[in-house]
Amino acid sequence: MSEQKVRVRFAPSPTGPLHIGGVRTALYNYLFAKQQGGELILRIEDTDSQRFVPGAEEYIIASFKWLGIRFDEGPGYGGNFGPYRQSERKEIYGRYVDQLLDDELAYIAFDTPEELEAKRKETPNFQYDASTRMQMRNSLTLPEKEVRSLMDAGKRYVVRVKIEPGEDIHVQDLLRGEVVVNSSILDDKVLFKSADNLPTYHLANVVDDQLMEITHVIRGEEWLSSAPLHVLLYRYLDWSETMPAFAHLPLLLKPEGGGKLSKRDGDRLGFPVFPLEWRDPESGEVSSGYRESGYLPEAVVNFLALLGWNPGNDLELMTVDELTRLFDLSRCSKSGAKFDYGKGIWFNHQYIQKRSDREIAEMFIPVLESHGVLHPDPCYVEKVAGMMKERVNFVPELWEQSCYFFKAPTEYDEKTRKKRWKEDSAVQLAELTDLLSRRESFDAEGTEEEVKSWIKQKGYNSGNVMNAARLALVGQATGPHIFQIIETIGREETLSRLKRAIQTLA
Repeated sequence: MSEQKVRVRFAPSPTGPLHIGGVRTALYNYLFAKQQGGELILRIEDTDSQRFVPGAEEYIIASFKWLGIRFDEGPGYGGNFGPYRQSERKEIYGRYVDQLLDDELAYIAFDTPEELEAKRKETPNFQYDASTRMQMRNSLTLPEKEVRSLMDAGKRYVVRVKIEPGEDIHVQDLLRGEVVVNSSILDDKVLFKSADNLPTYHLANVVDDQLMEITHVIRGEEWLSSAPLHVLLYRYLDWSETMPAFAHLPLLLKPEGGGKLSKRDGDRLGFPVFPLEWRDPESGEVSSGYRESGYLPEAVVNFLALLGWNPGNDLELMTVDELTRLFDLSRCSKSGAKFDYGKGIWFNHQYIQKRSDREIAEMFIPVLESHGVLHPDPCYVEKVAGMMKERVNFVPELWEQSCYFFKAPTEYDEKTRKKRWKEDSAVQLAELTDLLSRRESFDAEGTEEEVKSWIKQKGYNSGNVMNAARLALVGQATGPHIFQIIETIGREETLSRLKRAIQTLA
């Protein structure tokens, strides 16, 4: 396969929202494919009909569109190797089920769930394999006539792979080297279920990878235990020479302690584990998403890329093009990567600074409207965004940091009032109001020069005057340089706020 064009796939199951670990797997596939001049395929693995969740496939596709990860083939993208939903490929899988049965590399089993449960209770650590299969109800123990009769009667059955014990199975992994597993520890996995006429993950995965000409399978570490069976199936189906290369990525680990990152960790520590907000169609429970939490897609991509991979230098902020150019599977870690959600916040702050003031303003306007600021002037919002974006990690935080630019304070912080409002503050601010009302220009530099000159001439304490003025304009002891505030909100608003504070606080 080395001479073939690189083709990789991301194959999620539509059983719920897309976990951020799955996003990272898709991202690594994307970077590898683009770095190699190859193609990325989206395949929906919906053979587990019992766990199918309505809306999950649409959610997955919407997530990648928001992140900017584009597929070359798949549902909604087209391509020459479809269908790309496994539920639409039933007839294809049936041929290979028949082939395995004809070659006596698989067999039909009629054991009911109750019979299997009874066997588990009877035999500790029961496994359906070479040591137990002859004790069960299957085509290896039943007469052929009875097998046919059961099938004709519509009895439910499964097809199990027939694995012989005592053989070392060699899996070549691009990250972990050679992994050797003895077949004696493998069970006769179910490959096909008559209940829904669909294959299980194991058979569908191998058949699809072969027929879609996948050259590299880059997936999570949790699938490493499946690799020996998949290697066997490639041999059973006479596809050993075209078997893809495997690479099993390290897990994303909890920020604290050990174990795999879960939704509970996000709920407990206050960060999302899904790219977009998800509403469970059954319970109605809403789970937060990176998009709705105010993250920028490029920040999420950059953050995830460095969880388990490094570029071999000190670079942290990298565009997708830079990530693609530098990506190398050999630089992926073999051990799990701690999910440092604080670093994700840092990345988002950095990318907010990289966005233009106009872009930040466009994202901020819906936030303003949600707070009752209707039809704000885009140019004015852009000016405020440029002044304040350095202070925030997320665009929605701009409201808390800059609400006074859009609404005059109706209350004054009591702690600041006690500390900053002096006995002579009302008199001094009245004089300041008179001074400002006579200025023709309200530019920050000129206003500051004149006000400072006036304070010096009057012998006032500069800090007392400016702190009282800030309280009057903002309502608390916060915000950028006070003369920037004055210039931004303008003459009429400045004078109005000063007069109101004098009346209220005096």
